[in-house]
Amino acid sequence: MREFYTGVLGLPEVPKPATMNRARGAWFRGESVEIHAIPDPDFQPNRLGHPAMVVDDLDELRDRFISAGHEIVADDRFPGHRRFHAFDCFGNQLEFLQPIEEASA
Repeated sequence: MREFYTGVLGLPEVPKPATMNRARGAWFRGESVEIHAIPDPDFQPNRLGHPAMVVDDLDELRDRFISAGHEIVADDRFPGHRRFHAFDCFGNQLEFLQPIEEASA
């Protein structure tokens, strides 16, 4: 879990507040996203509904996924954006997108 979220996604792990059970799971935080990974014995991965994260460099992120051995699925159905879908280390679907810059006239 830590290797995926810190290595592939590049999200630093952050300490959980003292009011939370620090022995269970881990929290990861980026510029505009925070992911709380908590063990659940009845967990089923979400293969349809998913978070979509806007990124600054889709190509660099895609390369990190591929280098780490993760499959990506390109998807061009969202006008004005480049994007791909992938799955985290638990099997949850994730979407990453980058707005397409319009050429100046």
